[in-house]
Amino acid sequence: MTVAGRGNLTGRLLTIKSETRETSEAEGKAVSFDNGIGKVFADLKIGADILGSRPLLSNSDLGYMGVIPVNMGFVITKEQAQLFGYEVADLPQVIKKYMNGSNLTSGRRDRLIIDFFQHTQDEAKTSHPRLYQLLLDEVKPFRDQVRRQGHREKWWLFGEQRHGMRLALSALPRYVATIETSKHRTFSFMENDILPDQKLRVVALADGWPLSVLSSKFHTMFSDAAGGRLGVGNDPVYNGTRCFDPFPFPDLTDAQKATLCTLGEDLDAHRKRQQVAHPKLTLTQMYNVLEKLRAGEVIEGKDKEIYDQGLIGILRDLHHRIDAVVADAYGWPVDLSDEDILLRLVALNKERAEEEARGHIRWLRPEYQNPTGQQATKGKTSDMDLGVVAKIEKSPWPKTMPEQIAAVREALYDMGEATPAEVARRFVRARAGTVEPLMESLAALGQAERGEDGRYAA
Repeated sequence: MTVAGRGNLTGRLLTIKSETRETSEAEGKAVSFDNGIGKVFADLKIGADILGSRPLLSNSDLGYMGVIPVNMGFVITKEQAQLFGYEVADLPQVIKKYMNGSNLTSGRRDRLIIDFFQHTQDEAKTSHPRLYQLLLDEVKPFRDQVRRQGHREKWWLFGEQRHGMRLALSALPRYVATIETSKHRTFSFMENDILPDQKLRVVALADGWPLSVLSSKFHTMFSDAAGGRLGVGNDPVYNGTRCFDPFPFPDLTDAQKATLCTLGEDLDAHRKRQQVAHPKLTLTQMYNVLEKLRAGEVIEGKDKEIYDQGLIGILRDLHHRIDAVVADAYGWPVDLSDEDILLRLVALNKERAEEEARGHIRWLRPEYQNPTGQQATKGKTSDMDLGVVAKIEKSPWPKTMPEQIAAVREALYDMGEATPAEVARRFVRARAGTVEPLMESLAALGQAERGEDGRYAA
């Protein structure tokens, strides 16, 4: 049951702890609750307002979902490619290596797919008639039955070709990928000649330091909280718009960036090297054992075999070192609680969004995202200059006094501390002279505290 009221009020979150049936059914059940007090957010949780995090321009145009073929008749084997007269070591542009979630977990890189991207029907038929005929036989009958007109008419092309993703990856030798739904959130490098499937989420960055930051507990904790859960295993889902776009990357020094580059390379190489040495070893197995190791459990039996094959002690050390450097880059203790990490990341997201609204954008890949090097300045940033610009949404100024007091109290709660002028800027047509007596009233009621510098704290 959810009960709501207007205004910025302290909420109660009651979670059932136990239910005990009484002696007769008429008496019902005795129910005990865990009682949480605080602000209850849209996801019905108390703590960090993860769902309130805003997408950041600094991360824009870098996160994508892989292609959606709409029928797996596009996928071919190496043997088929050879029968068609192609050498696997020298494939034409229209046959690409293909990777889905299970391939990334297992480390296998042996799938191929026919990709007539940017080919007209006549071009496809003329340049590669045998591949075209295979799609004519295997794909067209299925696509003739689908509801979307574009999928029916352009049956030789993928249903979702991901033009933006291809453009973002075109100048990179490799990119970072993770599986959409996975028990453990891991990030790996993939070579540029591999086309990612829809079950992969792609980050168009090629350096080791982004892989390190994404692999740190700070990002995995944020993404797990933001992305939701799915399936029988209740596994975390990585949604780019909720997990990557709002995530505030640390502002790295050159030394920190160099260290994280090395650690990211080492982490990726270590896992791949062990999987090559032990072809049946999966990332899921490796991280299952790593989780037990971190929990202090005894590693024995099959887990001991995986520990030895994956050199999980080294894997743990790599992650520990990554977490330490990332924590230092944020200026935070490495042993923060999970809740403190989320609270700080949400606060940093808000700070960065406000920075971007003033024109200061910390591009992750400036040569691609902002190739002209144009500097945005406060009050002069336009949509034409920098795409969709981050803006602080202003609320309408309420008409009645009780509503105005409630609005000011809520704004002050969100901001932590502020002057009357800063609070007034959160509303359309509000003035500092109108807001100040309301803040004084809140202070008199004990709902705010006035400092000597004229600032008020919630």
